[in-house]
Amino acid sequence: MNETARDFLARCFAPGLTIALLLRTESPAKTQQRVVTLEQALAPRYLGWLAHENHNGANVYVAANPLRSGSRKRTKESIDSVRHLYLDIDEDGDARLAALRASDAVPSATTILSTSPSKYQVFWRVEGFDFEQQELTLKRLALAFGGDPACTDCNRVLRIPGFLNRKYSPAYCVTVEYGNDAVWSPAAFHLDSRVHDAALPLRGSAPSSSHKDTHSEHDWAWVCSQLASGKDAGKLTHELAARRSDKANPLYYAQRTVDVASARQWLVEGAPIDDVITMLHERRRFELSTALCSARAREIATTARRMVARRKIA
Repeated sequence: MNETARDFLARCFAPGLTIALLLRTESPAKTQQRVVTLEQALAPRYLGWLAHENHNGANVYVAANPLRSGSRKRTKESIDSVRHLYLDIDEDGDARLAALRASDAVPSATTILSTSPSKYQVFWRVEGFDFEQQELTLKRLALAFGGDPACTDCNRVLRIPGFLNRKYSPAYCVTVEYGNDAVWSPAAFHLDSRVHDAALPLRGSAPSSSHKDTHSEHDWAWVCSQLASGKDAGKLTHELAARRSDKANPLYYAQRTVDVASARQWLVEGAPIDDVITMLHERRRFELSTALCSARAREIATTARRMVARRKIA
């Protein structure tokens, strides 16, 4: 346990940085916060104390960004710099993580924590972000990939692997997967148009006449009409990809647009969601890996079901 936590903290923070640790016990409610240097946190005796508190029921967290030297509190004003972007995925975790891995709108994650069954926290090591850029990017990440929209503060705390998640019985051991060691700049995140594309199918209705249609809205309307007239989905995908060569990944964009529109149509026609998942899987099973194809089909079917539900409410 101690070695996993030590390795994680040493990877996340540079020597000499000041970090904030938070210990929170659910019952009875109790919170402890410690502001220490990285070297203090990595000391065997200190890690042993954290393990002891965790064993006795405390959840253990660390602030994602370092604090200014001499800070005593973990306020926004005390954060020294933006060191990480992060995404907290606590619903449909496996499907949303698969969609994140498949997307070319974001670079490869630095670290992925499994915080409980099908729930994840994703880290990107970054540089060149100011606080305003970070908050905007975090909001766009949450919108594009279904993360927790509340997890967008620069002083946010996230879990530390190697410790137990005490919110569950039995407790769940937080595990870690390390990915790309690169340090990413703002230019590596292409979320402006992708957020629009991801949110577009959720509208479930024609765009308002109060603003000019975008290319993506025209694509959505065109794909829906083509599918309704019986157009083959495979041919439609390639036609859309050819029309949208301006996209960073035209085929990815076309596949997702066509599949979301198809799933929506099938659900409106009364198909059970399990059948929709199966049809989506069969459509792409020769193009994608088995694990990704299954998770993707489930995520798209769930997205389409929300669209249909919103249309009924409206």
